[in-house]
Amino acid sequence: MADPTGFLKVPKVEAPKRPVDERVGDWREVYAQQDMNERAAEVAEQARRCMDCGIPFCHSGSAGCPLGNLIPEWNDLVRRGRWDAASDRLHATNNFPEFTGRLCPAPCEAACVLSISEEHTGGSVTIKRIEQTIADHAWLNGRVQPQPAAISTGRKVAIVGSGPAGLAAAQQLTRAGHDVTVYERDDRIGGLMRYGIPEYKLEKATLDQRLAQMRAEGTRFVTETEVGVDVSVEQLRNQYDAIVLAVGALRARDHQVEGRQLKGVHLAMEHLVPANKECEGDGPSPISAKGKHVVIIGGGDTGADCLGTAHRQGALSVTQLDYNPEPPAVRDDTRTPWPTWPLVLRTRLSPAHAEGGERRYEVAVQRFLGDDSGHVRALEIAEVKVERDADGRRIITPVGEPFEIPCDLALLAIGFEGVEHMPLLDELGLRLNRRGALPCGSDWQTDAPGVFVCGDAHRGASLIVWAIAEGRSAAHAVDSYLMGESDLPAPVVPGAVPLSVV
Repeated sequence: MADPTGFLKVPKVEAPKRPVDERVGDWREVYAQQDMNERAAEVAEQARRCMDCGIPFCHSGSAGCPLGNLIPEWNDLVRRGRWDAASDRLHATNNFPEFTGRLCPAPCEAACVLSISEEHTGGSVTIKRIEQTIADHAWLNGRVQPQPAAISTGRKVAIVGSGPAGLAAAQQLTRAGHDVTVYERDDRIGGLMRYGIPEYKLEKATLDQRLAQMRAEGTRFVTETEVGVDVSVEQLRNQYDAIVLAVGALRARDHQVEGRQLKGVHLAMEHLVPANKECEGDGPSPISAKGKHVVIIGGGDTGADCLGTAHRQGALSVTQLDYNPEPPAVRDDTRTPWPTWPLVLRTRLSPAHAEGGERRYEVAVQRFLGDDSGHVRALEIAEVKVERDADGRRIITPVGEPFEIPCDLALLAIGFEGVEHMPLLDELGLRLNRRGALPCGSDWQTDAPGVFVCGDAHRGASLIVWAIAEGRSAAHAVDSYLMGESDLPAPVVPGAVPLSVV
């Protein structure tokens, strides 16, 4: 059994990060390289802090991990040095733990029983670090190998989109014996993991090694092909027995205030994508922060990605604006009680905030100010009060006098409104719902027969663990549709909503 008093004996230790001055000078991951034997020994000690609770909220889909990761089980296996068994248990519920161990904000840790009173327990188990170490240990020691299907079903499936949802669905269906082809409109596979997530958070070699495994299993990838443009839906329907839409929710929210048309004002993805392409060796980014005063509008994860990218490009200064009040340093039990996702000031999960820059709260842009050449030179901002009307809609009211801050590059990182408008949807006769997402039935099937949906395209912009969970669930549904039944796991159901957003 687990060590029920381990958390009293072993203090919580986070993964060591490289010094700020060092890491902002390159694009390598922010965490320090450790000898795997030393790292494994340290992580095994951290795993002793897991009590294997009677009700492990960490892997509850309503509050913790939507993948249903058997966290106490692989924690105990790590504690006992059974790394191969831990890898098998982890991969049983998660196709890509090396991705989630790096990118997931870890709702499992927020739901950990040790998070109820961090003052007395020392804080949650370092689940995310343990998960990543299991995955990295498995890759390093050759434990992760291709798992091709023993028997082919003769059925063909097309998956549109190669983000985590599409890749998870593809791997599950390939292993079930189906002939799977993934279509991607970009020049490389990976979706937002490839071009949205900065290199310092996920080195793309980590993505490439998993793609090599998938290719060896039999999954085929077609790049630079947009379904509905380069290939028609009719062609796909004639060639495949089922189609899975994993097209994401990349329609960015904009901010149409005076001066928005000025040069130097960009959506966040217009900055992040070419920066990632530069890291891939495609040449200098046309939108660089080098030598500029950068202002990021939006206080979320995408804004933090822009912040870290701007630091590495050599910005003169970076200011991040957020119209919300500054979050508290610790959980407010009246607003976000355990085990829900806490509203707190985050620097551990967004290391870019420790690298410099200024964060301003309860302010909003009133207009962009330009110079004689039509380029942004400053932002006029004002302090604001945020309220909600009777329908729950947010009302942002300026208070006090506006003031200017210098700005040579403005980045809008204020969220996403749903699936982009694309010919594919018109050809299928599909319509978006009020949230800008694609609805589906309990079998993950859209209104178009034989066409399924998963990931952000179905639930809106969300976490990587939700994308993988929905991809796995959609794969179960597709397998059942094609074969009458399925042995593939189905972790979540359509419409499942985490307690953290209720």
